[in-house]
Amino acid sequence: MTSEPSWELYRSYLSVLQKGSLSGAARALGLTQPTVGRHIEALEKSLGLNLFTRSQLGLLPTPAALELKPYAQAMASSAAALMRAAESQGDVKGTVRISASEVVGAEVLPPIVTQLQATHPDLKIELALTNRVQDLLLREADIAIRMTRPDQDALLARRIGTVELGLHAHRRYLRERGTPENPTELAKHALIGFDEETPFLRAAIKALPGLRRSAFTLRTDSDLAQLALIRAGAGIGVCQVMLARRDSELVRVLADDFALPLETWVTMHEDLRHSARCKVTFDALCLGLKRHVS
Repeated sequence: MTSEPSWELYRSYLSVLQKGSLSGAARALGLTQPTVGRHIEALEKSLGLNLFTRSQLGLLPTPAALELKPYAQAMASSAAALMRAAESQGDVKGTVRISASEVVGAEVLPPIVTQLQATHPDLKIELALTNRVQDLLLREADIAIRMTRPDQDALLARRIGTVELGLHAHRRYLRERGTPENPTELAKHALIGFDEETPFLRAAIKALPGLRRSAFTLRTDSDLAQLALIRAGAGIGVCQVMLARRDSELVRVLADDFALPLETWVTMHEDLRHSARCKVTFDALCLGLKRHVS
């Protein structure tokens, strides 16, 4: 390494990785294409590595570029966390980044966030909706809502309660196709489920072995899409019991055969315990989610 590269070089490299071209990275960063190109050349020279090769599909990352990616992502997360902390010194103001699943973020959090901002108008909220567990230790988010107990010692965690998952279908679907009386009869129905298996889904399969990928008529890894399909009457699928109770047209089926309880936790890095913006957001999330699960 000839010299220590500046952050802006890594930022351009990470953007080229994400966009696949100099022009795409330039648009995302608000820079010119030649500027991004110079950043990549300077970073390659400083590190003594070739990071990209040109192809008809754009810029392809080399193995070295892919190996460096998680470190650059960690730098980007830390830089974003620094800016959130810097803008929020003193009163309850600034930005709080919350990580949650798609369904929780779209179906549960909106009224909680609305009330929070009504109380603290200078507070800004970023919702990172993903089923991937974002790393609080790497500051990818300030606060995370998780359906498993966190095991990192550096995190503050508050248990909210238990969210139960169950099989549900729209009344229209059940009128047309009938209601299954036992798990075996699910084979006669249109089932809505996942595309790619995860550790969580393997646990769900143990609760009801019939819910395997090969059995699903409709497959998507988006929880929101699965919920929308259930509401549309496309078939039988898994959703939160509390959410289904909000809609009188959704009916739970095989409740005695399939019930998957999930512990719900609100977590944040212990270094943020004295941050006014994070503390009020943490407390508001805990209160709102407790109302939801009860």
